[in-house]
This record gives sequence, C-alpha cells and structure tokens, in this order.
Amino acid sequence: MAKYLVIVESPAKVKTIKKFLGANYEVMASNGHVRDLPKSTLGIDVDHDYEPKYITIRGKGDILAALRKEVKKADKIYLATDPDREGEAISWHLIHALKLQDKKVYRITFNEITKNAVKESLKNAREIHMDLVDAQQARRALDRMVGYRISPLLWAKVKRGLSAGRVQSVALRIIADREDEINAFIPEEYWTLDVELKAEGEKKPLVAKYYGDKNGKVSITTREEMDAVLKKIKNADYQIKEVKKGERVKKSPLPFTTSTLQQEASKVLNFSTQKTMRLAQQLYEGVDIKGEGTVGLITYLRTDSTRVSEEAERMAKDYITKAYGQEYAAEVTTVKKNDQKIQDAHEAIRPTDLNRTPVAMKEQLPRDLYRLYQLIWKRFAASRMAPAKYATTSVKIEANEQIFSFAASQVLFDGFMSVYVSDEEQEDTNTLARELTKDTKLSFVSALDKQHFTQPPAHYTEASLVRALEELGIGRPSTYAPTITTILARRYIVKENKNLYVTEIGEVVNNMMKEAFPSIVDVNFTANMEALLDAVEAGDVKWKTVISNFYPDLDEAVKIAEKELSQVSIADEVTDEICENCGRNMVVKYGPHGKFLACPGFPECRNTRPYFEKVGVPCPKCGSDVVARKSKKGRRYFGCMNNPDCDFMVWQKPSGEKCPNCGNALLEKGNKLVCADEQCGYVKVKEKQ
Repeated sequence: MAKYLVIVESPAKVKTIKKFLGANYEVMASNGHVRDLPKSTLGIDVDHDYEPKYITIRGKGDILAALRKEVKKADKIYLATDPDREGEAISWHLIHALKLQDKKVYRITFNEITKNAVKESLKNAREIHMDLVDAQQARRALDRMVGYRISPLLWAKVKRGLSAGRVQSVALRIIADREDEINAFIPEEYWTLDVELKAEGEKKPLVAKYYGDKNGKVSITTREEMDAVLKKIKNADYQIKEVKKGERVKKSPLPFTTSTLQQEASKVLNFSTQKTMRLAQQLYEGVDIKGEGTVGLITYLRTDSTRVSEEAERMAKDYITKAYGQEYAAEVTTVKKNDQKIQDAHEAIRPTDLNRTPVAMKEQLPRDLYRLYQLIWKRFAASRMAPAKYATTSVKIEANEQIFSFAASQVLFDGFMSVYVSDEEQEDTNTLARELTKDTKLSFVSALDKQHFTQPPAHYTEASLVRALEELGIGRPSTYAPTITTILARRYIVKENKNLYVTEIGEVVNNMMKEAFPSIVDVNFTANMEALLDAVEAGDVKWKTVISNFYPDLDEAVKIAEKELSQVSIADEVTDEICENCGRNMVVKYGPHGKFLACPGFPECRNTRPYFEKVGVPCPKCGSDVVARKSKKGRRYFGCMNNPDCDFMVWQKPSGEKCPNCGNALLEKGNKLVCADEQCGYVKVKEKQ
C-alpha cells in the first residue's frame, strides 16, 4: 500500500486533517518554523551577496528526527503549511531540513480546514512558490538587519534589553506623534442650540437643531452670540418652511479581513488584537463539535482580501433564501475597491458553513470563542444580504428668520440589519407618528443651549492603530498583532482604558530613532518597503536587490550614529540628592519603568530611591516643588512633591503662571499657555525665551 505523509504547521490541525484522509495518510506537525537565522549573530553574510545563514532552531531536533523517520517510509510528501508567505517559507525550510530534494514533494494549500477543501488541495498539488518564499526571506532579513544593527545603540544610549524594529519603531512613532498633537491641541469654544417643539398629532416632542439664519449656516462660538439668538427666538412663532422626503439605502458591510476583524472585536467584544488572533486561530484549526468531531469553523485568518469563493456565495444565497426569504439575498455582492495591491491569495474571513449558526454553536464553544465566531458569522451573513432601505424626512423650521432643522427616518426594509447592526446604526433616530406638512402647527416647549469645547484627536487604541497601519500600508495582516504586543511588552507604550500612551522610555527610544535613523521611522519609507516586498512576491523584483539597496544606507547611518553617540556623555547624571547610607551623591539610572535614583557605590551600597524630576515650578496649591511623575502604567503627569498630602495633579506641564481670570495654573500646550480649568478657556501665546 502506498503511504503518504502530510506535514502541517500546528499540532491542532493534525487531528482535524487526519479525519478527512484515509489510512494511507500520516499527518504530522512541524510546530511552526524549523530553521531560522542564528540568535547570536546577524546571520546574513553582507560581504557575499547577502546570503542568509540558516540553522536548526533549538528544541526542534526531536520533531525533525520524528519527521525524518516518517519521510523514509513515505512514497509522497505533501507540505500543507499555512497559505501565506510565512507558510510557503516553512515548507521550503522543511525541504532543506529534511533533505527532501530528491523525494516526491508537493505543496498543498487550503483556505479552510474542511473535507472538501483538503481533498481538493491534494488534487491541485504544486511546487514551492519561490517568489513567496523570497518575499518572506526579504522581510526576515530586513527586520533582522534593523534589529541587530540598531538595538545595540539603544543599549548604549538608554539601557540594555531595549530593541528597535522595522515596523515596531514606525508604530511607536505614529503613537508618539498623536500624543504630541493631543498635547499641543488648544480647545475652542462652541455652542449648540436645540428646541423641543410639539407638533399636531405627535405624542413625543420633536427636537430641532439650530442651523443658522436665512443667509445660511451660522456657528455660535460665544455666550454673547448664543444670547443674541435666544433673544431673536423668544416668543417667536415656529413654522415649517420646507419638507423633503427621500429614500436612503444602507449598503451591506464587507466581510471581515484581518484588520477589520481586529478592529470590530476590539470595539464590540473588548478583545486585544493578540486575543482576537489567538481565538481566530483556534476557530480555523478546528474545534470539537458533537456528532462531527474536530471541525474548522472559519477560513484562514490572515488576509486583506474581501473576496469570497463562488462556492461560498452559493452557500450563502441558499442559506439566506431559506432562513430569511428570497428578498433578503443580495443580488450583487459588494467588492472593495483598493488602489494598493492586496494579498488576494485567499478569501475574506468567513464561516466554513453558514448552517453552523451561532445558536447551534453556543453550547459547543467556550464563551469568548463563541462570541468571536458569532461576530464572524453575522458579519459574513450580512455581507451577502440585501441593503437596508429607509424613508427619510428632512424638515426646515423658521422662527423669526432663524432656521432650525429636523430629520427623521423610518426603516422600510431591514435587509442585512436583521442579522448585523453595528454600534453606529444603533443610535436613536427620530421617528414620526404621521407626516409633517407646511400646514402642521408647531408649539414651542423648551430650548436647550449648551456650551462645548472642541476635542483633541483621540488617543490611539489597538483597533485604531491597526486601522492606521493598514491605511498607511505598513505591515501586513500577520504583523499587526505581534507589532503591538512587542511595543507593549517593551513598555514603550502602555494601555489604559483601551487608549495607548507613550511611556517615558518610549519617548527616549522614539526621539533617538527620529534623530539617528529618520528613514527607518518614516511612514512613507516603510510603506514603500512593503510595496517592494509585494513586488518580490509578484516576481517583479529580486529579493536580494531589495536587501542590497537597503543595507549600505543602514550601515552608514549606524556608523554615523555610533560616532555621534560616542561623543554624547552616557555617564549617569549626578544629582544633589545624598545617599543616606554612605553619603555619596546619587545618580539617575534607567530601569524597565523609567528613571530612578541609585547610589553610585553599587554593589557595596544598593540604596535606590524614586526619581522625581523637578520642573522648576512651585505647586499652585501648597508652594512645594512640582515634579514629573508616572502613573502605574507609565504615563507621564505632573504632581506635587508633597503627594499624598497635596493632591495637585495635571497631565500637561505647569508654566508657573496663574490664570488672570480664575487663578488656576496655566499649562504649557505647544506654543501657548492654557488654563487648567477647561470651563474658563483662557489662552495666551507663550512668550519667547
């Protein structure tokens, strides 16, 4: 009997795939990569055509020995690693590690772990796609060069254990730039005015918003302007001047890509990107289902394509027609237009079978796994359904030449919204019991005038950072989660209430990277590099050309930085603080959580103390020194030296001046000083030193 060996990446897939194949097939796992560049050296021979030096990964000896044993018995070997660059490279490394060059070796890929997909892949076995392998080799080499050449500089400049990365350094810069924007933001005052009106035949009052006057839209920016408008509408008659009726169509959402799944899971389920990918991996590799055994519930989770196979389209149409009715099935499917080249090797993320509904799966899956599956199932089902239709009514109301607007909508056909409604669609909309006309009488109930201040750009969250990275063309589906995990683990950033903040150590690393390696942390440069890797995958560019064009510039930048850094005193900063144990002047040191004071007599004297950086400003509450502190999660703030006895605390640096209006501290924001009390709103330009 012929014997076939199928090698997959993950042990979790072994049981699932073994079930689909006959007794002639043996299925084994490589447990990911088996070869890599050495940890101790650069591993790329820059003097000899940038040849990589691959070695067997420590701990993989037993796995390779077991695989070699099975290889000897096998007539044919199928390499079934993941269907992406990384998976292609693992298969290529397996050929070399297991010395399969003279064997009958075939590469197979499947986008979902189902019986049909696995059997079909065996019929379409092919050779290794070397362009895919080379694209992965190029990415690995670029990342290695950046990490191994720049990290030692960070050790010398800041502290050991830090690292630089080609994508992580850009992600850090994006977050740091947003922090700078927020810190420099000056709030501006504006006002809104809503009037409640009672219409004939309506039980609920209508809420109309102030639009302007007969000349057009008017913005209200001060209390005086608001008072002037209120004066004009006092005791005025409210009349409907215009009623517009229309119909609005809300398109079905696109099915999930890696990026949009991470964003939606963060918003709806409060999952981190790392957690989302871990759970999605389990759903893809297979879950035990009663009566079916181990089954892959979703398609491959790393994709930036919204394409769906014809088979899946047919499955969706049949299911939706049967479960909801013919009118709910979409006539034409939505396809995302994208100018950038997308990795269209596989489909969007979708359930492998729509008949496995969330209700049917609820008892079979742990809570978080179920919630993610439900999200994917609903999004895919909705993407294959007809759009929702609304009847809209837009009304203009006049009161003494002041114009107010009112909008209402009514669902005519819920379409995809019968399955999937996002947070934005859940917002309350005005509804009408009967139609409004120009003759409908309105009576005034109340007016609500409200002061607001413009808000700075929002802090990045994991979800919005993923969206930014995708829009800028930085990284690929497989890199988003590990990039964020790395900069969190290095404590360059911290997460507080979903928001990401740069820590003190993150600021130091980011500033050094911008100063010494501007191109590495340049968004456009990194996006162009991704485009080059895509060109390698397409076979248009040789991978070593990319490396040979990149490395000399990096090498030169490192040498210049080494020279300049050697002129920078990296000795510990001596302070006036005296060590109470031995009398020496204490010095400033960097630890994993930032600066601290330590005795220079180490190891004889091991005395340490928290470091408080005085900002040269007296506390506006008690007159003691204001110092820069850090929250438990590493976010920088300014507080009184006498804390907890004095509770003064602000996020921006105090200037030492007091607000002439209310007496509060004036804080530094960019080139301006603003009052710590937002309600006061006092702003002045900072005097040049």
